[in-house]
Amino acid sequence: MTESSPSPANAEPQASYVKLAMRNMVKKRGTSLTHFFLSTVGLLALLVGLAYLTR
Repeated sequence: MTESSPSPANAEPQASYVKLAMRNMVKKRGTSLTHFFLSTVGLLALLVGLAYLTR
């Protein structure tokens, strides 16, 4: 007997993790945006710095 659909026990932890992550992002909107912009600025600074050093 083969099942074509995955068992709920295997799919549940992934779905609940995604739900928790989304709920957390909505709840802490300001913190998430701050970290996103800081990461973006840091990455841009790194790329510009490397471009300057390797010109």
